[in-house]
Amino acid sequence: MKKLNIFIITGLSGSGKSCAIAALEDTGFYCVDNMPVALLPKFVELPIESDSEIDGLAFVMDLREKGFLSTYPSIFESLKEKGYQLKILFLEADENILLKRYSQTRRHHPLSQDKSLLEGIRKEQEQLTKLKIAADKIINTSHYNVHKLKSVIRNIALQSKDFAPMSINILSFGFKYGVPSDTSLIMDVRFLLNPHFVPDLKALDGKSGKVQNYVLDNDDTRTFLKKYLDFLDYLIPLYEKEGKAYLTIGVGCTGGRHRSVVIAEVISKHIKKPDRKIMVTHRDIDL
Repeated sequence: MKKLNIFIITGLSGSGKSCAIAALEDTGFYCVDNMPVALLPKFVELPIESDSEIDGLAFVMDLREKGFLSTYPSIFESLKEKGYQLKILFLEADENILLKRYSQTRRHHPLSQDKSLLEGIRKEQEQLTKLKIAADKIINTSHYNVHKLKSVIRNIALQSKDFAPMSINILSFGFKYGVPSDTSLIMDVRFLLNPHFVPDLKALDGKSGKVQNYVLDNDDTRTFLKKYLDFLDYLIPLYEKEGKAYLTIGVGCTGGRHRSVVIAEVISKHIKKPDRKIMVTHRDIDL
């Protein structure tokens, strides 16, 4: 296996490690939660399927493994000597925030079996002091929601050469067959001129040049596209910055054969960039 970037996600219980590793998985990392650190040297040598498409490896490691603190220094150092780009991301949060999170989730702290929750938190802080000092990045998640933390982790992952961009799916559909449930944005284009009522166009679909000319050669369509494409030009970079892994733009007309297909194709061509993954799906074009 090529020597991929390795992120070790560690830190205080309740600080958002599960959210962090989910963000790395969304950006193209192969992720494992709570793997014994002693297995790490063997794991990184495994011929993982489709490793050419993997941007790195990420592991959550913490005090859930009893021998972690005594074992990690030598193993991490050995991997670095072999040429692996190993980075430690240490997540933490203020005591009052951790107490609040545990009260909301009703989970048990790993070090509070015979102690109060606050005592368990403080004991964990003490035991992880050396690891925190050794960390390449310390992230205090006290004032982060899920989306903000994912955005922070995604920005860190940008250091990976083969960073995975947000996937954008443009989906045309017909309202008569139901509104798709997995769309982030939906645009209803039933206000546009309908080729269905033109005898020479009815049997064609939105991929036909004649249908495209009919729909697009209209002042209302041109005005709509100018405003809507400007809106997407503003909105899509914000979704990318926020760390969204997938964005589905739904475009609907009555039957999903003519107007929605035409507009979906126009949107695809407009937002296309070398670093964007774009797929166009015409759900109801053959119905």
